[in-house]
Amino acid sequence: MGRMSLAAFRTASYLKSVHHLRDLPPDSGREVAIAGRSNAGKSSAINAMAEQGRLARTSRTPGRTQQLVFFRLAEDRHLVDLPGYGYAKVPEALRQHWQHLIEEYFRSRQALAGLVVVMDIRHPLREFDAGMLAYARARGLPAHVLLTKADKLSRSQQLATLARVRRELGEQASAQLFSAQARQGAEEARAVIARWLELPGVQ
Repeated sequence: MGRMSLAAFRTASYLKSVHHLRDLPPDSGREVAIAGRSNAGKSSAINAMAEQGRLARTSRTPGRTQQLVFFRLAEDRHLVDLPGYGYAKVPEALRQHWQHLIEEYFRSRQALAGLVVVMDIRHPLREFDAGMLAYARARGLPAHVLLTKADKLSRSQQLATLARVRRELGEQASAQLFSAQARQGAEEARAVIARWLELPGVQ
């Protein structure tokens, strides 16, 4: 990955949070969505990739991301943090609103160039994960899986889980090990996203 594309991550900045489709930024350029169950380590993964401690807000209360959060990496190039799912104690009406928002975003957003799904390596490929991958598949988008919190397992357990997940994913997504805590896998993840975003200096 070129220095310019790494710099794009290091200088990434918050752009806006979107609760309704009408508030989306202009549908131009390229963007990559990042999804994950609550407490899968999504915010920590974004911060690790950007080498910024506080770009995406982390919280001890799972489910803090309740909107589509846009981060600007370069001119017309964005990361989009999707609402966490799973443990968030929210009213059913709000949960349904999020689901509709995400479904319509995937269906209509032309700038969307790929999907990263963050999964706790100890609990991969849950129902939500499969659902998000199905959205990408329906749109013909590439998908990539981050198996986060890899430091919680031994090296042999990490590799065994990675092999199993890759086998189950087949052609629908690539996968890698990731640990924000151990600074593992950030460069590999950045390279995938930079390629999808067609950042400067990326082959």
